[in-house]
Amino acid sequence: MFFEGLGTFLVVIIILVIVLAIVSSCVRIVPQARALVVERLGGYLGTYGVGLHILVPFIDRVARKVDLREQVEDFPPQPVITKDNVTMMIDTVVFYYITDPKLYAYGVERPLQAIENLTATTLRNIIGDLELDETLTSRETINAKMQESLDIATDPWGIKVTRVELKNIMPPAAIQEAMEKQMKAERERRESILRAEGEKKSMILVAEGHKESAVLNAQAEKEAAILRAEAEREKKIKEAEGQAEAIRTVQMAQADGIRFIKEAGADNAVLQLKSLEAFAAAANGKATKIIIPSEIQGIAGLVKSIVEVAGTEKAEMPEK
Repeated sequence: MFFEGLGTFLVVIIILVIVLAIVSSCVRIVPQARALVVERLGGYLGTYGVGLHILVPFIDRVARKVDLREQVEDFPPQPVITKDNVTMMIDTVVFYYITDPKLYAYGVERPLQAIENLTATTLRNIIGDLELDETLTSRETINAKMQESLDIATDPWGIKVTRVELKNIMPPAAIQEAMEKQMKAERERRESILRAEGEKKSMILVAEGHKESAVLNAQAEKEAAILRAEAEREKKIKEAEGQAEAIRTVQMAQADGIRFIKEAGADNAVLQLKSLEAFAAAANGKATKIIIPSEIQGIAGLVKSIVEVAGTEKAEMPEK
């Protein structure tokens, strides 16, 4: 009796476990930025988004879980040949996200492998139209062309390619060495140009300095000469003014003397005596030519006669 009850209990527990397992397998909770592609009896049923979903046991199944976030795939380096027949290795990085889970699930068998192969072929086509130098300097152009081509090709697969980047461009060792030598020569050329330009600017500055110095010296000499000329002119003006003032003073003194003589009522004898004094001053030995007025000549003859008479009288007087 006890064993029969225990067996019945175990059977019930097993049935409950099976039921719970079946129920739990039918309940699906879809998180954010995820989607479930569900099939019923092998055919597409629908795409379940965020939330709680119930599947019919043994009839419905989840065909694919899809991540709707943007994803990044770093593909290994691919050998490519440029237009000038240089072989190099280039690896790419592709950014994409899934726009349609149904197309992603049924559009292509292995989407990532398909994107990788499509990336390699597109890259070879683009690089084949470019030379080595263009390839090394046209990363942005290559990225844009690849992104456009991949986006168009992957659209039927429910994939949106947002960006493509060339991660590394690795030319052959001989090409790298030649490029390094070329870069070194270019740097040396630029250095020589910069040094020459510096020396040129230095010489120009020195010449401009000499020029400005000469101009300043000439201006200083000019101003000094002007000041000396002005000083000399002021000196001559002052000397002329002094001489004029002296002459004016002498003339005024003579005029005052004549006025005093006139006011004193001097006779002709006094005037003749003054004339003799003036003649004596004129004949002081400095003048080379003397013009004697007729009045002074008569006075001079009179004086000579008086001197002769006085001398005769002195000779006739007896000695004591």
